[in-house]
Amino acid sequence: MPGYSGFRILTEGLRGNSGWKPAWRKAAPKPSYDVIVVGGGGHGLATAFYLASEHGITNVAVLERGLIGQGNTGRNTTIVRSNYMLPENNNFYEHSLKLWEGLEQSLNYNVMMSQRGVINLFHNEAQKNAALRRGNSMRLNGIDAEILDRDGVKAMCPIVDVDNGRYPVMGGLLQRRGGTARHDAVAWGFAHAADARGVDIVEHCEVTGMIIEGGAIQGVRTTRGEIRAPKVGLAVAGSTSTLTAMAGFDVPIETHLLQAFVSEGLKPLIDCVVTFGAGHFYVSQSDKGGLVFGGGLDGYPSYGQRGTLPTAEHVYSAGVSMIPALGRLRGLRSWAGVMDMTPDGSPYICKTPVQGLYMTAGWCYGGFKATPGSGWCHAWTIAKDAPHRLNAAHTLDRFREGRMLDERGNGPFFWAQ
Repeated sequence: MPGYSGFRILTEGLRGNSGWKPAWRKAAPKPSYDVIVVGGGGHGLATAFYLASEHGITNVAVLERGLIGQGNTGRNTTIVRSNYMLPENNNFYEHSLKLWEGLEQSLNYNVMMSQRGVINLFHNEAQKNAALRRGNSMRLNGIDAEILDRDGVKAMCPIVDVDNGRYPVMGGLLQRRGGTARHDAVAWGFAHAADARGVDIVEHCEVTGMIIEGGAIQGVRTTRGEIRAPKVGLAVAGSTSTLTAMAGFDVPIETHLLQAFVSEGLKPLIDCVVTFGAGHFYVSQSDKGGLVFGGGLDGYPSYGQRGTLPTAEHVYSAGVSMIPALGRLRGLRSWAGVMDMTPDGSPYICKTPVQGLYMTAGWCYGGFKATPGSGWCHAWTIAKDAPHRLNAAHTLDRFREGRMLDERGNGPFFWAQ
């Protein structure tokens, strides 16, 4: 499949764009593969891409029950960062961020990566101390982090109301290498690059059961027939517990709703990503001019991709508290993703109790930013049948063994992470 380049764009423009081909094939499933990846979102497609590009395993099928990128990959606020506190997490997310920085060259696809900076505001001494701890942990692990005072926040994002009477801004934790990427383009880019390396991307192919013989995975049953493989990787976000139940075991995951919103288009207003420490709210501006923003979970388990009005009201009010000018905007649309929440707020990239069955799941709020890192580590674990050092701590066993990765210190509550 021909690659993309500035020269080719110019050439196609001169001949009426008549030479473009589909970015990936509409493959039909074969009876068997070396590896099956269940889930055609960013994590599943990234897993397939890195299996092919890093490990030479190209006889791979990605099974997606709908269309590529129509799940959580297309239902998020597109933020990319690695500003975590625990070394097990910030080292992983830093590896993912480094993959983001070279992703367009690796995929030969424009994912619109924009390293515009991410600021986490703080409003009192306790939040300031927490930001200092996190920033110091990041810097000890070689990750960029800066503490801004009030004037620094005002200089970087003048529209923030630092003198807010209820939540005055004391400063913020800044990661300049953080930013945003175009979520649809990420899915399309991984699909394009995986397909170019021989991976079959099979859409409208829902998994309905697991074929397990002698305690080992042998394949899956789907709406398009049985497909055999000695190794299967799950990358299905909020549907993880449904798939693991088919394999005969439970996982500590609850599926919750997380809403996101887009405003009407504006001229350039916010040229970084800002998060509001006093009320869970984060905002950035897309290339089309709309403000993309979100908040916390709706607070109850659900598989529905729609949220509730009370949560929407909370998100809007938090935004107006931080940036009063937002009160003049109209919201264009909203949607909800189904989030796979874990008891400690950290993910799983690991083997499972079933031999040959692997999973990347439990991403809570961190799914999109983890996309390349998750796929890279998941592919390594599948290919080597052992975790990489970056995901060695992210196992299902950690709760039984007392090794929780409690990133936020909120205790064992899925909804509080």
